[in-house]
Amino acid sequence: MKDILTAPFLRETCSTASNMYRLGWDERNGGNISMLVDAAEAAEYLDLNNVIRRIPTGFDAKAVAGRIFVVTGTGKYFKNIEKQPEKDLGVIRISADGSEAELLWGFADGGSFTSELPAHLMTHISRLAADPNHRVVTHCHPTYTVAMTRVHPLDERAFTRTLWKTCTECIIVFPEGVGVLPWMVCGTNEIGAATAEKMKDRRLVVWASHGIYGTGRDLDEAFGLIETVEKAAQLYMLTAHLPTLNTITDENLKALAARFNVDYRKDYLDE
Repeated sequence: MKDILTAPFLRETCSTASNMYRLGWDERNGGNISMLVDAAEAAEYLDLNNVIRRIPTGFDAKAVAGRIFVVTGTGKYFKNIEKQPEKDLGVIRISADGSEAELLWGFADGGSFTSELPAHLMTHISRLAADPNHRVVTHCHPTYTVAMTRVHPLDERAFTRTLWKTCTECIIVFPEGVGVLPWMVCGTNEIGAATAEKMKDRRLVVWASHGIYGTGRDLDEAFGLIETVEKAAQLYMLTAHLPTLNTITDENLKALAARFNVDYRKDYLDE
């Protein structure tokens, strides 16, 4: 059996966590990552019959029963994950009845998965229904995106339009727009359900005064979506207090969408 510390799914999670910490998106133990792992790939590194312990999931996760995830741990600092993955990460499998996570590896210090796991699993369920190739959910606290929620209306259409009009690549990278939630208590099934509902037709949801959820078919896509929103939010925060002399118009956005053949959310642009 191969050394799990060399597994691509583990190395990619570690390097992404380190990069997110370096960018200031995941201070202290802020943020979390979960990624679907193919059972055949996991079996190259783990004995899938060896369940170390069982941890309640906190909600009915039967929709992803039997699926395997690598997930960050609760209270774990992203800056340490690459140095001690066996403590700060876990590989879990959802039990047949969806009520438990079967720990197959990790959390070696007796820890558990992120408190946001229910929200992650709810989002995985929503995104898998929309895209069978979906694999990743990431949550973090990018500075300018959070700042933008403090001063910008939280209307999803208005928020998306501001991002699209601030930076040329935005409508190309997230043509479906971003979802936006008002402030809610984190780590609850309520915010998880609200996020999952918006994830039915988009890959990004902003949590006001908190952070962002980004999803994708791999870690690069999920990371890149958040990175693009954060760049546009930074540009907005650097210029929002100044007179706007130039902008990207709705006609410009339509031309961009046509040039790059993206199916954007039509009702977010004016006729």
